[in-house]
Amino acid sequence: MNLSNNESNEPSFWRGPAGMALATAALIAGFYLLREHWGHVLVYWPYLLLLACPLMHLMHRKGHGGHGSHSQDSGRTHNDRK
Repeated sequence: MNLSNNESNEPSFWRGPAGMALATAALIAGFYLLREHWGHVLVYWPYLLLLACPLMHLMHRKGHGGHGSHSQDSGRTHNDRK
């Protein structure tokens, strides 16, 4: 039986001690960086928020799976729906 990388029993890097330490250090560094430069971030906040909208839309569409793959509509076509 061949196991793919997704089915192996080994935990991912981020669930191990080194991954947790790196993630914690990144969060702490991000907090202090944001705290020191809050005045600069505040100026660009409306633009960053507007940029986030299309980016979130693209991310959502990529993982959506397409229309027509709904379990309740599996036996119907577009013409059969009412």
